[in-house]
Amino acid sequence: MFRIGEFSKLTQVSIRMLRYYDDVGILKPAKINNENGYRMYSVEQTKVLSKIIFLRDIGFSTEEISHALKHWDSESLKKEFRRKEEVIKEAIRIEEQKLEKLRGAMWEIDDNKDFNYNVVIKSIPFYNVISIRKIVPNYFSEGELWHLLCEHIKKENLNIKDSNHSFAIYHDNEYKEIDVDIEVCIVTEEKGIEKDGVSFRKTEAFDLVGATMVYGPYENISGAYKSFVNWFDENNQYEISGLSMQVCHKGPWNEKNPKNYLTEIQIPIRIKSQSKK
Repeated sequence: MFRIGEFSKLTQVSIRMLRYYDDVGILKPAKINNENGYRMYSVEQTKVLSKIIFLRDIGFSTEEISHALKHWDSESLKKEFRRKEEVIKEAIRIEEQKLEKLRGAMWEIDDNKDFNYNVVIKSIPFYNVISIRKIVPNYFSEGELWHLLCEHIKKENLNIKDSNHSFAIYHDNEYKEIDVDIEVCIVTEEKGIEKDGVSFRKTEAFDLVGATMVYGPYENISGAYKSFVNWFDENNQYEISGLSMQVCHKGPWNEKNPKNYLTEIQIPIRIKSQSKK
């Protein structure tokens, strides 16, 4: 048996943490000396402590550690580890988003950009497209739709190239943090069987569209949308008349460096007086 100080030194775990593990019930001393109140630990408890440290280091909470220690068999552990794997993946995804936003901001600063975007008015024709529309977890999940669409094109042996004009349509009437309704489209004159969520359709033409170019990483896009707030304030004869779109001019498929990405935001507009007729 070892007193708490000896056990701490041999296991390289502080006395403070050993007392904490005692308080929360995941590692009680093997014995408490009735005469002096010393916590005493056994050799066998080093194995339990090793499990606790391992679980702590991979992000398990005290409650999760307690549960795992009580169900220390291969099936239960695999289940818990898979669950924790998904939690860690989501945490990594969120941190990567923060990192990309930070990099985007540094890119703006380094290139002396002023975070304002020039909005121009243009018209766009209708397009015959192949598309897939789904509700995805968030805006960063749009890439999954492009992957599905490209895989379908390959599977069906359609004569559609990556270089074809492509864009995304955002079908929600508001900004959403989850469950985003996105449609990705590639212009083509090809026709095929509609299946697996893939459609062949004609998009809407617009006489008036407010458009701005976004240079650099996708994290810059949110700033471009915000610039429309000032634009509509300064050009208050216009109002939004349709779903926003993003045209992919340069992206991961044809440009390795995110600094060189080129995305065009398009928002259909109309003159307010016309909308009231």
